[in-house]
Amino acid sequence: MKSLRRILIAGGGSSGWMTAALLARLFQGLYDIVLVESEDIGTIGVGEATIPAIKKYNEILGLDENDFMKRTQASFKLGIQFEGWLNGDDSYVHGFGLIGQDWEWLRMHHYWLKARELGRASNFDDYSINASAATANRFMRAQLEMGDSPLGQIGHAFHMDAGLFARFLSGYAQDRGVRRREGKIVQTNLRADDGFIESVVMNDGEVIEADLFVDCSGFRGLFINQALGVEFEDWSHWLPCNRAIAVPCARSDNFTPYTRSIAHGAGWQWRIPLQHRTGNGHVFSTQYMDDAEAERILLANLDGDQLANPFKVDFKAGKRKQLWHKNCVAIGLAGGFLEPLESTSLHLVQAGIIRMIRLLPDAGFDQSNIDEFNRQTDFEFERIRDFIILHYKATARSDTPFWNYCRTMEVPATLQRKIDLWMANARIFREDEELFAEESWIQVFLGQGMIPHGYDPLVNIKSETQIAQYLGNIQAVIGKCVKVMPSHAEYVAKTCPAEA
Repeated sequence: MKSLRRILIAGGGSSGWMTAALLARLFQGLYDIVLVESEDIGTIGVGEATIPAIKKYNEILGLDENDFMKRTQASFKLGIQFEGWLNGDDSYVHGFGLIGQDWEWLRMHHYWLKARELGRASNFDDYSINASAATANRFMRAQLEMGDSPLGQIGHAFHMDAGLFARFLSGYAQDRGVRRREGKIVQTNLRADDGFIESVVMNDGEVIEADLFVDCSGFRGLFINQALGVEFEDWSHWLPCNRAIAVPCARSDNFTPYTRSIAHGAGWQWRIPLQHRTGNGHVFSTQYMDDAEAERILLANLDGDQLANPFKVDFKAGKRKQLWHKNCVAIGLAGGFLEPLESTSLHLVQAGIIRMIRLLPDAGFDQSNIDEFNRQTDFEFERIRDFIILHYKATARSDTPFWNYCRTMEVPATLQRKIDLWMANARIFREDEELFAEESWIQVFLGQGMIPHGYDPLVNIKSETQIAQYLGNIQAVIGKCVKVMPSHAEYVAKTCPAEA
């Protein structure tokens, strides 16, 4: 068996330095790792929202959470508030963590649907500690010693400055032996006999050889696209937004422990609160709205003074048909793009790196390892795609051509199967290791008006009075828990304030 010796990462930014840092941490000098990046090539760095899985990445690196937050101007995130996605005048929270408490063998939402039918149900957000705390602008980390209390079940992620995160990881990786090479790659050399990448040529003429090439070059796809020509699978017929305009503004007094996703006429606006500023962006479809109108809407909906000129990012929803091809693995935007509606961008980077490590071959590059990587990657991308499509499909909006298209479009069979099962009797089942849990699907289905025709018939074992007492108890306990939590601003100021 011939072992790998050299790994070359093309591109910095979040994806490049996340890759370098994790490889350095886990391989402990086993391989020679070089990362090539150029100061002349910008990265797409905005306020970045994450999901709880990022905590596992930080844990593997051995990072102290408070120190990480100080260094990246981070805030906490309990979930995402979606505004205007159902009818233009609605709001719900997709919160992390548990919803209520199961009663015997049934999920809480079945009993809630019965109570709703009887006109005795409160807002569904009231039964989630994360959603209730978020809308009250309160936060604390889970109190694990409190066991079954809602205070022991709080799930959180982060909002952070992606540029500062990349800089932090750059130092971490280089301290552990990763070599940074400044400059541009101007040529990729392929082996004549099998088409594998053999080396790259730098703009100063240096030739760098490696065994494994990791493409973190963003939308350009320097290796996976330009050198190897792997086809792109276009999903824009399901996800028609193809441009974003982003701009930072001053931090708002409304320092929310959640991301806001505000639907507009041809897309949506994100609002991501950081300690030093707020990240904003308008994701839209150029088929239904021009740049001037999109920028006008964005700037009219800032909650602080504008801090820089807006900048545009063009994209297309979809992925490479193979993210691992020959001796090249594409990580991040080089491999595919799904709009950040559910904050999955950094998760897909993290998942790709871990999957690559788990299936890392020897220098023989056995195809079975590559095929399994691509099979798992396809499944993850497709299931996340389906969850994002659901937000557009599950709407009653008919006020613009964009929403008319989304409401009436055909969706992938994998998503339609979930919708049909849900609409029958409020059932949802997580498949294999797909990212989003049943609780996530439940909150989006109900939040966007997809009320099932029925619920599990075993609900009727319980009397109406028992159901009312059960739901009332959950709501009351969560309400009491939220009241003892400090405000998000107070908690950040006490535990992890960044330097001014």
